[in-house]
Amino acid sequence: MPPYCLVRPFLFAMDAETAHEKTLAGLKQLNSIGLLPSGKTPGRVVNTMGITFPNPVGLAAGLDKNGECIEVWDKLGFGFVEIGTTTPRPQPGNPKPRMFRLPQKQALINRLGFNNHGVDALLRNVANARFKGILGINIGKNFDTPIERAADDYLICLQKVYPAASYVTVNISSPNTANLRQLQGESELDSLLGQLKARQLALADQYSRYVPLVLKIAPDLDDAQIINIADALRRHRIDGVIATNTTIGREGVEGMPHAEETGGLSGAPVFDKATAVVRKLSAALANELPIIGVGGITDGARAAQKLDAGATLVQIYTGIIYRGPELISECIAATKTSR
Repeated sequence: MPPYCLVRPFLFAMDAETAHEKTLAGLKQLNSIGLLPSGKTPGRVVNTMGITFPNPVGLAAGLDKNGECIEVWDKLGFGFVEIGTTTPRPQPGNPKPRMFRLPQKQALINRLGFNNHGVDALLRNVANARFKGILGINIGKNFDTPIERAADDYLICLQKVYPAASYVTVNISSPNTANLRQLQGESELDSLLGQLKARQLALADQYSRYVPLVLKIAPDLDDAQIINIADALRRHRIDGVIATNTTIGREGVEGMPHAEETGGLSGAPVFDKATAVVRKLSAALANELPIIGVGGITDGARAAQKLDAGATLVQIYTGIIYRGPELISECIAATKTSR
């Protein structure tokens, strides 16, 4: 596989979403013909949620929405892989163009809108993958499902992905599906988590296997909202929380090309905001459940800082687009001694 620094200029000459699709297709091809070397870096083993993670560095949801490259991510060294967001029915997402680079800040803005082939297609890809590692499956609702019926979509997805997942992430924090973040409100969240927990326990009995439930939250929360979410997570015995998704804020990129595009901002500029949520959530939870820290990890030091702020595991996405696979081994090395 050629060094990423040689490939990146060609990818960055394309539209961001086109480059994304071509990268996934190229990685699949390299893997299929045996030209993708395994980049396993020895890391610190982490035991949490009843799962043994070979290292604390995972792939964040969104990079591989349909689970097309699961084996690739494993070979590149990730300790765990999260695919999705997937929805009950296929959907095209928002109109293009809908993904924009801000290279001066190692950032992206996207308004993809849960574009995916649907949960059944994702599960076919999972079944066909030669992968024995830790697989998170991130679930959401279809854009045309009324928000008051959102729980129906999450329950459909949970029912379907449960046998194939190591853990299931409930995504209520994307800014690109209308009204989705309303589900982070106190009464809405209480109702949703109650229904999901009941279904999780029923499925655990059905399959004689307990699959952890994780909630993914936004970085754009005030202190009271963080405390309310922490209380709900404890009350419903949710197994973990991912902090955070992309931000609707534009701090640090004001006035830059594409900065005013609608969508969620990810990459380096979201690091401080996302890490502050990790820190506050860690204090509110008092170590009662693990936090997966994500947002703005562009080097190993930032991965370690997420753990120092209270995260148990970390995930990366935008950093890979700017740094390539070397970021993975760098983060694994940097998190060997943290926590």
